Amino acid sequence: MLNIYTVSGDHLARLPLAPASVPDDAAQAIWFDLVNPTRDEEHLVEQCLGIQVPTRDEMKDIEPSARLYAEADAEFMTATVLSKMHEHDPIKVPVTFVLRGTALVTIRYAEPLPFVTFEALATRPGGRPLTTGEHVMAGLLDSFIDRIAQVLETAGEDLDAISREVFRNKVKGATRKSRNLEGLIEKIGNKGDMLTLVRESLITILRLTTFHQTRLPGTPRSAREVRQDFKVLQRDAQALADHAGFLSNKVNFLLDATLGLINLEQNQIIKIFSVAAVVFLPPTLVASIYGMNFQVMPELNWQFGYPAALFAMVASAVLPYLFFKRRGWL
Repeated sequence: MLNIYTVSGDHLARLPLAPASVPDDAAQAIWFDLVNPTRDEEHLVEQCLGIQVPTRDEMKDIEPSARLYAEADAEFMTATVLSKMHEHDPIKVPVTFVLRGTALVTIRYAEPLPFVTFEALATRPGGRPLTTGEHVMAGLLDSFIDRIAQVLETAGEDLDAISREVFRNKVKGATRKSRNLEGLIEKIGNKGDMLTLVRESLITILRLTTFHQTRLPGTPRSAREVRQDFKVLQRDAQALADHAGFLSNKVNFLLDATLGLINLEQNQIIKIFSVAAVVFLPPTLVASIYGMNFQVMPELNWQFGYPAALFAMVASAVLPYLFFKRRGWL
């Protein structure tokens, strides 16, 4: 699908498209949005701007030289963004920004929510004026950063809730508590995976803004406010990357704490079995002695032999228990 936007007063307007034809107003368009494009749609954009649209495989290339480069007076910049974040199972997808003159081309094979949010704001009258493709790219990046900020805020709240569950767990019963902690480990792991994707996305955005700012002196000079916008975007992305790093450290701390509590619960169970074995060992020894089949055992003919044996077994069990209790081992 191809969407073409041009400036209409103080907002963007989408141009109607006929199949395999170039709109009359395409020369004034500032944003060409390619979503899962066909070859005909790619050819139409190439015909309008005189550029070579990157393929999907080229967009996935992780080499810096393949993600950020200049060619034919155009800047090709690919960032890794997150999609399906509202489904709590985000995936990373590449989005390529191509700037040539005053026009911007975006190539994507997914529909991240920030694109929908930005389009709704940009096509609404009374919003911030967008006169060039550079303005559009700054607005898109700002939408992605705002969305990531929301995700990080939610992740921080979720981690606070997990922290309370870990350190204020009032579940009684070792088995139930262990199962509860095992469920928390799964939640912590999911948050860790999500934060890894967020940091990767922020790093690519930082690289993209840095590359674009270094290219500005060699291209037509941008307006001062646009240059300032990119500096603000870079600072925001860096601040969010630092915050994501802080949350990642918190994830590691909670994971270590949860595993430590599980180990403590397991050690407590093992300790109970060990104490039980020690408590019942002396009575077993007494019973074993008087269960031997020797012919000469004077206690067997003693009138109080049986009560004495019972007393010896009870005493040998109670005394170790009292000793452990006094030492605080129970």
